[in-house]
Amino acid sequence: MIKIGITGQAGFVGTHLFNYLGLQNEVERISFDDSFFLDVSKLKDFVRQCDVIVHLAAMNRHNDPDVLYRTNIKLVEDLIAAMETEKVSPHVIFSSSTQEERDNLYGLSKKEGRELFINWAQKQNASFTGLVIPNVFGPFGNPFYNSVIATFSHQLTHGEQPRIDVDGTLNLIYVGELVEKIWEIIKEKMSAPIYPVAYSAQYKVSQILELLQKYKKLYFDNGVIPALNNRFELNLFNTFRSYIDISNHFPVFLRKHSDARGSFIETVKTEVGGQFSFSTTHPGITRGEHFHSRKIERFTVIQGKATIEMRKIGTNEVLHFELDGNNPSFVDMPTWYTHNISNIGTDDLITLFWINEFFDPTDPDTFFEKVRL
Repeated sequence: MIKIGITGQAGFVGTHLFNYLGLQNEVERISFDDSFFLDVSKLKDFVRQCDVIVHLAAMNRHNDPDVLYRTNIKLVEDLIAAMETEKVSPHVIFSSSTQEERDNLYGLSKKEGRELFINWAQKQNASFTGLVIPNVFGPFGNPFYNSVIATFSHQLTHGEQPRIDVDGTLNLIYVGELVEKIWEIIKEKMSAPIYPVAYSAQYKVSQILELLQKYKKLYFDNGVIPALNNRFELNLFNTFRSYIDISNHFPVFLRKHSDARGSFIETVKTEVGGQFSFSTTHPGITRGEHFHSRKIERFTVIQGKATIEMRKIGTNEVLHFELDGNNPSFVDMPTWYTHNISNIGTDDLITLFWINEFFDPTDPDTFFEKVRL
């Protein structure tokens, strides 16, 4: 069992890494809170428990660059002091960025922080990996803070108009790819003073905005699943839809066309393929209680009465929706939200399902966790 702690656990990358490591059977996660940096005893207790520490805690933006620089250096110094006091030498993985190459105090704080860890590792004969990471994007990043993709996605889903200040070229990595790389480094015990993490996509800011505007028009405004031509576009679309206010957006009601023959309802319009299916559920039965990390999934109730519940992994708030086949509607399942569907009526429930990929029993991307803890 590998005991892994993450400073900055509650942050953007930290949250994804903490959730991902929770899926690995051989990992014990050592919980971290930012307040530990204000309590020496808690920080020492934390480092004492860890086989591996992934140091993600950092200030990314501040009106005063000197405050940002001093804060990031102090976080490194405090962590090193705690390890030296406790006489422990965990494998430390440090998150730096390509900002190291630029002439700014944030980049300088990351470069000097990495050098402090290198010196500590040499003195203690410890393992150290200094990651240099390109631009990271993914679901749940903070707009106006973590990335331009987070900002644009938030603006497009909240009635605001994005603006391009500089149409530069971005070297990008999806947060899911990054945490997989960190796990690989941990498992393989890779040690390197500088470990450049390769970017997986390269796009101009204007190209990204064009794709996000397409997703807004097709998906957000009209419920159409867009064509996703490669892994980057899939990751970008999952990022975009994570900024939708789920409570106010769903359920989306469908048009019901009826005549003497019966009714016809279009459930999913898509520029992609994927898999359509349906289920019948007896009264009082609940299905689901699982989440996905990459799949796009839509539940459409066409007969009977149902409740759909979902909860974002790592949180306690449960979202609750009621759907009735007499007024057909659908709910889409965001990534990293565990979800279920229950028949609350007296007749069999009929639900149509669409998912963007065929079921693969060797890679199901289905992780079981109850919605209600």
